[in-house]
Amino acid sequence: MKLTNYSDYALRSLIYLAVIPKDGELANIDDIAHAYNISKGHLSKIIHQLGKLGYIQSVRGKGGGICLAKDPSKINIGKLIRHTESDFGILQCLDDNSKNTNNKISLVNISDDASGCTIFPACHLKGVFHKAMLAFVDVLDSHTLADILVNDNELLALLDKNRDKTTK
Repeated sequence: MKLTNYSDYALRSLIYLAVIPKDGELANIDDIAHAYNISKGHLSKIIHQLGKLGYIQSVRGKGGGICLAKDPSKINIGKLIRHTESDFGILQCLDDNSKNTNNKISLVNISDDASGCTIFPACHLKGVFHKAMLAFVDVLDSHTLADILVNDNELLALLDKNRDKTTK
């Protein structure tokens, strides 16, 4: 399974917000976009959704910006991915059938001709890949943002280095 850039950028944004701002300092979308060399426009949509979902908070006005709304140990990676990914189809026969509903991955609306595949009604491959997808999400569920920040000093050094390169 390949995650979308949307999920990737959401994770990277949360990592940035957990590592960079210190002592009440707020970040902004430009900072994050420059640090990762990603589109500010696309990132704005992601930051907006992360705010609506309660992962980040924004402060308006002079000196405003964004920061994490909760402790990194309270941000579950699996839950975040379920919020940012809408389709977990791995195979063509699972596309549009393996939906993210109510933060659970489930096979829905499987019909005998779901993919136009001749063997679909008798094929057990879809079940195998569905189990694999559930295992993938279970692993993500077992980790928080804090778990992936154990090397925060290294992350900080790399982000600072890239920020310096892109702002010169």
